[in-house]
Amino acid sequence: MQEIAAWFRSLYETTGLNFTIFYDPYDATQFARGVGMTIYLSVVSILISLVVGVIGAWLQSSRIGIVRGFIEIFVVIFRNTPPLVQIFFFYFGLGELLPATYNDIGLREPLLSNVQWAIISLSLFAGAFNIEIFRSGIEAVPQTTVEAAEALGYTRLGAYRYVVLPLALRVCLPALNNNLVNLLKTTTLAYAIAVPEALYAVTQIWAESQNVTEMMCVLLATFVLLVGVLVWVMHRWERSLRIPGFGQ
Repeated sequence: MQEIAAWFRSLYETTGLNFTIFYDPYDATQFARGVGMTIYLSVVSILISLVVGVIGAWLQSSRIGIVRGFIEIFVVIFRNTPPLVQIFFFYFGLGELLPATYNDIGLREPLLSNVQWAIISLSLFAGAFNIEIFRSGIEAVPQTTVEAAEALGYTRLGAYRYVVLPLALRVCLPALNNNLVNLLKTTTLAYAIAVPEALYAVTQIWAESQNVTEMMCVLLATFVLLVGVLVWVMHRWERSLRIPGFGQ
């Protein structure tokens, strides 16, 4: 590591290319924490959005009209408004309406932190798209398959959980892959409410070191790597669930 740090320091002295994260411990730590926060936001939001998608797609076929209407309104609102506006709405709008406490010096401490609001907003945004993605997969499952499950004694929930959802998942995985990749990239919007993710960390570094071009190249490469890992995982999952002759 010392050799790598020395090489990048020498690169800066000879060419002016200032990649401080490779030789400055403070900048390296700051950048690593930012990438770690991006990964944390992505993983938690992906998991919650998948749960929202699975439950929402099931409730879309509810026999209760109010439930179906609620899901429809939810999907319309979160699909048709910008994710940055949603983040601001949750953090500055709803956040101000929730009860808060005050510390010893009189500063207001909100009930939910900016990181938690970012996770909620990103999860619901992606979850609305996941509902429609899962719905398309469910509609691709033949009705005769559902009737066969019910004939075997499955309840409506049991048929959805053990028969319909596994088959629907195989159909909708490519579209789901695209949405989750988009969610990972959308985590950069958390910068707007001071969540210390990768973009936030990079802007702090270049503000101090005046190396905008170098850090933007590093940030671009970082997201290419993160998205590449996510796509690889999703493709592996897709291949593991593949059934010859179904969903091809």
